Amino acid sequence: MAKFSWEGKNRAGKLQKGTMEAPDEAAVIAALRRQGIMPSSIKERGKGLDMEIKIPGLEPKVTTKDLVVFTRQFATMIDAGLPLVQCLDILARQQDNKTFKKILTDVKESVESGSTFADALAKHPKAFDELYVNLVAAGEVGGILDTILNRLAAYIEKALKLKKQVKSAMTYPATVVGIAIIVISVILVFVIPQFEKMFRDFGGELPAPTQLVIELSNFFKDYIVAIIIGLVVFVVGFKRIYATKRGREVIDDLSLKLPVFGILLRKVAVAKFTRTLGTMIASGVPILDGLDIVAKTAGNKTVEKAIYQVRASISEGKTIAEPLEKSGVFPPMVCQMIAVGEQSGAIDTMLNKIADFYDDEVDDAVANLTSMMEPLLMLFLGTTVGGLVIAMYLPIFKLAGTVGG
Repeated sequence: MAKFSWEGKNRAGKLQKGTMEAPDEAAVIAALRRQGIMPSSIKERGKGLDMEIKIPGLEPKVTTKDLVVFTRQFATMIDAGLPLVQCLDILARQQDNKTFKKILTDVKESVESGSTFADALAKHPKAFDELYVNLVAAGEVGGILDTILNRLAAYIEKALKLKKQVKSAMTYPATVVGIAIIVISVILVFVIPQFEKMFRDFGGELPAPTQLVIELSNFFKDYIVAIIIGLVVFVVGFKRIYATKRGREVIDDLSLKLPVFGILLRKVAVAKFTRTLGTMIASGVPILDGLDIVAKTAGNKTVEKAIYQVRASISEGKTIAEPLEKSGVFPPMVCQMIAVGEQSGAIDTMLNKIADFYDDEVDDAVANLTSMMEPLLMLFLGTTVGGLVIAMYLPIFKLAGTVGG
């Protein structure tokens, strides 16, 4: 079917615009008249000046911020009593992100064609994941779409904040170490050889630290290509191993056992699990379906395995807390609080309380990690760069002492 751009006036005389997929222009006119719109202009897209030129890979992506703003605005419009199609039309027309604009237009056209809102969203998994689609479906069935959308927006905002915290905790030390490696490499390749030439002209025996640095510099120069190739092979090999099921299981399990970062990652996993499951249960999604989606979005195979064990336990008529405790991934306090929530029938409230608590725990963990990393990084930089500088100046100090004597 072809895609048509149309303009027309509704019964109130207000100008409206949009796009529609149809076999021909006559079908578009008929569809618009059924909606009470009198078309004034209909153009087939992809012809003449209306044709779009797309470069693969350069199209803008739908960001989390785009999704949050859309969800908040959509909830406000639905709460105000605006029809679903009109909301989608308004939000699509005001959207700056061309990719998201096209998605929203397609969603609107699918809804106009008779699809449910959730089914229309499910056609665009890159923008709307399973969690989003299932919560919207629950909202449609329960007649509380505005409440669900507000809850979704709050969830996405908190998930984004959590992601940014972890990224900031990882970025700072990685950046400092990366810059240190570049500085040390420049010193070894370009600076040390100049000193070596000068010391050779002086003659005499060099101090052991200086000789060690010069040999390290010569090794680096002679084998720099092999070192770079080795690093590339290591990175590619790591990615390939991580792409395998067994490799990812081992690496994800080890990541949770790391001395410092492992504790942070474990807290993030608990916060994400409880927040996501609590939001889904509160929105009316069946717990087995909710656990299936939470497991798929866990981001860690060890956590995913523990969640599937919980799902199997519930399907057999057992509790959530028991298999969580057996997994060893979730702290005993979390398991006890979930058990209390199950007994009191307020599992969704308890899960959200745990999520709030662990959001604060992640805040504290990131702050502690940053404050602890700063002196360690300073020590690393002082030992490496400072050690190289001192080693190079030792012969000069020795020569100055000899001349002074």
